[in-house]
Amino acid sequence: MRYARQTVLPQIGTEGQARLAAAQVLVVGAGALGVPVLQYLTGAGVGCITLVDPDRAEISNLHRQPIYGRHLGTPKAQAAAVEMAVLNPDTTVMPLVARLDPANAPDLVARADLVLDCADSFAATYALSDACLAANRPLIAASVLGTQGFAGGFCGGAPSFRAVFPDLPAQAGTCATAGVMGPMAGLIGALQAQMAMAVLLGLRPTPLGQMIRFDGLRPASFRFDGAPEPETGHRFIAASQMRPDDLAVDLRGPEESPLPFVPHALRQPDRLHPAEGQRVVFACRSGLRAWTAADRLRRDWPGEIALIALGDAP
Repeated sequence: MRYARQTVLPQIGTEGQARLAAAQVLVVGAGALGVPVLQYLTGAGVGCITLVDPDRAEISNLHRQPIYGRHLGTPKAQAAAVEMAVLNPDTTVMPLVARLDPANAPDLVARADLVLDCADSFAATYALSDACLAANRPLIAASVLGTQGFAGGFCGGAPSFRAVFPDLPAQAGTCATAGVMGPMAGLIGALQAQMAMAVLLGLRPTPLGQMIRFDGLRPASFRFDGAPEPETGHRFIAASQMRPDDLAVDLRGPEESPLPFVPHALRQPDRLHPAEGQRVVFACRSGLRAWTAADRLRRDWPGEIALIALGDAP
């Protein structure tokens, strides 16, 4: 009886329901996008969901993450697993209280049939896209801010996120600084869940290679099946992947972090003089300043460059 209203659909039936029950899904982010994704995939009977999120539930989250009302102060991944167990005991949600980064992304992606990027962090998105492209796993990525948002299907036979977005915007806001309307986040998260189910069920036309955007209540959609993969592009690494001989540059000011992220890192230098064969690693909170600094250095220096998004680490 639990799945009667969806198995009656000819696109699903008992065979499709069995495919959902056997699916292994990776969801990165248990926030405004991750909450509707979890609710709809769990309600649909997806077999196993690995949920990755480092944050704790806060009262300022509740207008767009309503499942956490009785879990304030609790890690979101653990709280969401509790709520999903009540919603549908057929689905196993395995919480991982950690940040997704380029060090753990390949292993997490390799275990999944499908990946959903709900972190709303471009550093996490690029790391997931790179891992999904290498492992040939489909990726449903989305972003929402203010009254706008998008969701798209990447990799798994479609072009990667880098093919559509080879460069970052000049500036990027966050929900804390620019705000977000809760229903818009719910709309985009529900769209992600619908695209994910279409991939898991093998529905046609596939959402892989498709982008759907909302500007307020004005939708737009386009396909990007033929987008070429960029030959070059800045790559993110985790702090744990630093090499001893890297030239490390911490772009955060003292007001953000009293100490550099590694002891030998330069703090906001005017000029750089990397040695031949040395890798330059730029680090900042979100990765945006690191990307911009890498663009500037690339004009004059052909060597290896890597980026680190430190998040709110001290």
